[in-house]
Amino acid sequence: ASGAPPPAEGFMPGVANSKLIKHTHHDALRNPELAGVANGETKKMNTFQAVNDAMGIALATDDTACVFGEDVAFGGVFRCTMGLSEMFGRDRVFNTPLSEQAIAGFGIGMAAMGSTAIAEIQFADYIFPAFDQLVNEAAKYRYRSGGEFNVGGLCIRTPCGAVGHGGHYHSQHPEAYFAHTPGLKVVVPRSPIQAKGLLLASIRDRNPVIFMEPKI
Repeated sequence: ASGAPPPAEGFMPGVANSKLIKHTHHDALRNPELAGVANGETKKMNTFQAVNDAMGIALATDDTACVFGEDVAFGGVFRCTMGLSEMFGRDRVFNTPLSEQAIAGFGIGMAAMGSTAIAEIQFADYIFPAFDQLVNEAAKYRYRSGGEFNVGGLCIRTPCGAVGHGGHYHSQHPEAYFAHTPGLKVVVPRSPIQAKGLLLASIRDRNPVIFMEPKI
């Protein structure tokens, strides 16, 4: 009524005061699903470090695993693949052309041959050119072959959500489009400890998984 503009953070409680969003590592370790590690050794990480660590473990424990996408050999826009190409070689961590449809299609083919494909779509907003490959090919591969073939080794990683200067082409959350597709699993972690565990589980899951990493 005063005519003053709303506060920049809106009228909802911000991250600092939100009981839903703000969590400490102590809160995370109280999760009963983590009972086996609650008293073990932990290491402080942010989300991109947790994602990087999970991919490092996947590459170290699975000789068929490869990480590929736009700029991943250089570390990626959000630095999630930093150091992986140096550690595991450019034949296992490599850049692709700027073609999301090709990235998804290559990952499907690789997974169909029994390898573990960890594909990065640089921003979730640009996953739509790959929509047909993911929805009509990856999701239906096992069904259309009567269970004879599958692309369970496919994991698509993609950063999603708001970024301070991203605007409408770098801030979208397109998970709902895929969540309504039988044959695909969609995972969105809320914290670093979840990101590491869920990404490893997504890579090792024998179904195609779209793993969306919140930018904040």
